[in-house]
Amino acid sequence: MQVRVFNNKDEASQAAFEIIKDGMANGAKTLGLATGSSPVALYDKMTASDLDFSNMTSVNLDEYVGLSGDNDQSYRYFMNSHLFNKKPFKETFVPNGLATDADNEPARYDQVIANHPIDIQLLGIGRNGHIGFNEPGSPLDGGTQKVHLTQSTIDANARFFADEKDVPTYAYSMGIGSILKGKKILLLAFGEDKADAIKATVEGPVTTDCPASALQNHDDVILLVDEAAASKLSK
Repeated sequence: MQVRVFNNKDEASQAAFEIIKDGMANGAKTLGLATGSSPVALYDKMTASDLDFSNMTSVNLDEYVGLSGDNDQSYRYFMNSHLFNKKPFKETFVPNGLATDADNEPARYDQVIANHPIDIQLLGIGRNGHIGFNEPGSPLDGGTQKVHLTQSTIDANARFFADEKDVPTYAYSMGIGSILKGKKILLLAFGEDKADAIKATVEGPVTTDCPASALQNHDDVILLVDEAAASKLSK
């Protein structure tokens, strides 16, 4: 695991952009993408660039259960707004929040991942160490699942909704085992409120108490963090 510390989010996002650019130049065809505030600056750099994504495939980490892609709080809508509408991809995959067969949707999405092996997987991290919506206690080798969101995650997402009661309580999420199949993994983390999670990810034991600690078991992981997020690391 490599940890790269930057002065600020912009510098870290530029470094992530360069890694993706180099990966594409060396044959990467599929990007695993994330939502939330952490990758926004990166997506801005991608859309402002002259990179051509028309032969690229994307596979997103997660989606809220119960929201259509037209809902402005869905992750499909987020991706369309921040990236896909500005830089079209050949194919884009996001779990189906309105899947009529909720029991089959995880297996369907695992097949999507199997059919499109991820070359570069992008991640953010929650304050409790979750990656995707894999909350503490999630199996470290699991596939896509329908997950019940913890109250802390619901609280963190409430700022995006007009009323907290509108925040979905379930989501489909790529599992940690699925995430670890990515050939290269980039994790972005910014701000002091992520410092505990970064310390547990890098220096703590590999444990379901901090799902992101499973990244210690991957051969090619780069954490791109600002000084605040790195502030509790001992080295």
